Amino acid sequence: MSFRSRAARTLAALCVALACASCAVQPPAPSRPAIVPVADWGGTPADAGRARRHDITHITLHHQGEPFKPGTDVRQYLRKLQAWSRNTKGWLDIPYHYVIDLQGRIYAARDIAFAGDTNTEYDPKGHALIEVVGNFEEVEPNAAQLDAVVKLMAMLAAKYDVPVERIASHRDHSDKTVCPGANLYRYVQSGYFREQVAARLAAAEGSR
Repeated sequence: MSFRSRAARTLAALCVALACASCAVQPPAPSRPAIVPVADWGGTPADAGRARRHDITHITLHHQGEPFKPGTDVRQYLRKLQAWSRNTKGWLDIPYHYVIDLQGRIYAARDIAFAGDTNTEYDPKGHALIEVVGNFEEVEPNAAQLDAVVKLMAMLAAKYDVPVERIASHRDHSDKTVCPGANLYRYVQSGYFREQVAARLAAAEGSR
């Protein structure tokens, strides 16, 4: 076989290998926001033996529903919320998978592999649950919180292949609550979160 023939066959094989490798490459995802692990705020792991495991199909927004004053110790709040959830409510853990504070910091709460809990009638199985601290019937969400919601929703939508049409809020799944509060719900109802998440996903796709 001539050198030219061998080179041609080698090049063809390399092209096939590269094509196969490209098939295994996942679409680019939006940059992962910083998330404070459970251990860093002093939480303890949930009892996996009691958990309802699920696959994420929806992203659902909640609010704390209580005033959250500037300067509040977020880590202490999370520890108290975990204790209340387990000892008073009898739940597996904090009902939400993520909590966002006044500065837009994101804290891991319940393991995302475990279905959440709610005081209303809808079944949160399949829902990635996000809580934003504060009572948004009384106050406005700040820019840092809104930005964190978008970044977290975009990361979840990309990771679990959730269509933006399945981004909603607690009150969209239950008529027994005003959660996440009128001032935060406005951003859900107007399509703001869906539009911003779609834009981040498109930007990530365009960066390929």
